[in-house]
Amino acid sequence: MSEPADRRYGPATVPRARGPLSAAVVEALRHPPHDLPADLGVDLHLADPITDEDLQLTLFLCYELHYRGWLGVDESWEWQPTLLALRARCERVFEAALRRLVGTPSVPAAGVAAGLAEVVAADDGPALAATLQRHADLTQFREFVAHRSVYHLREADPHSWALPRLGGPAKAALLEIQTDEYGNGRLDRMHAELFRSTLERLGLDTAYGAHIDVAPAVTLATNNLMSLFGLHRRLRGALLGHLAAFEMTSSLPNRRYGNGLRRLGFDEVATRFYDEHVEADAVHEQIAAHDMCGGLVRVEPALARDVLFGAAAGLAVDRLFAGHLMDSWAAGRSSLRTPAPPPPPPLPPTVSLVASPEVAPPAFV
Repeated sequence: MSEPADRRYGPATVPRARGPLSAAVVEALRHPPHDLPADLGVDLHLADPITDEDLQLTLFLCYELHYRGWLGVDESWEWQPTLLALRARCERVFEAALRRLVGTPSVPAAGVAAGLAEVVAADDGPALAATLQRHADLTQFREFVAHRSVYHLREADPHSWALPRLGGPAKAALLEIQTDEYGNGRLDRMHAELFRSTLERLGLDTAYGAHIDVAPAVTLATNNLMSLFGLHRRLRGALLGHLAAFEMTSSLPNRRYGNGLRRLGFDEVATRFYDEHVEADAVHEQIAAHDMCGGLVRVEPALARDVLFGAAAGLAVDRLFAGHLMDSWAAGRSSLRTPAPPPPPPLPPTVSLVASPEVAPPAFV
């Protein structure tokens, strides 16, 4: 497969491996589909699967085959049985870690919407949004945007996996939310496109997947969480719970992100993505909690705990993500991975995510 004429929309270049599992997958994807070794990933004992670089990249490599694929990779890999078996082994480890992290949520007598409100109210993560609004310098804000680009350049896609798996009120509510996310069918209003404008204003590479190599495991985990929920019908309740928590905790942080960019001197083109979410997500919050998740549980009451698990897991992994950024910056270091030199030839435009002490925009890769 030759390089696409427009890198903005994918597929992305295969990222560099971070350990033996991801190295085996990267090497395999260079060739036509074939069976992987039967013992690959059979004995996974990890101290912290959520922040394990090798595991999270392996999952991301597998999941992306169900989105836009990888540049130069045979599309038949998407359903190759031994790769799916490896993915399933990695998923079991990841899901078990998530369930240990958040436990088993209980559903209050008032119902699932009240349960979601309780989960959100109990969230006490680091004050990342306030830091970005008031204190972050240009380099730190660029780092944050680079992290988030892994999701925002395909914003709403993971949650759209739920649409064919739902019927009735939950489906209608999800569709209402997703229609807004996709700009009501207008390219210039799609949230992914608005975010691309933010990347451009901040001097960052706008290509789909451009920043995967510098995104640490915890950033990949925030994305892999959505793919795990989205690609398994049994986890459809968790997927809707994740989206509900996302919408219920979005308006104020996005206001702060926009104000942070304005503090740094950026214009309305740079802030439009965040400003759009302030109003939209305030509306989506009610739709997601009451109409979407409430509608789902009215039809399928057994999914109530899954909804709350998805919400709690999403918020918990986001807390880990925010903590990583805050701890890195407090220690005076970049929150991004230091990438190895890229393989030749470099893909233009070349931008570097190495932190720079200068106020002028640093080069990001």
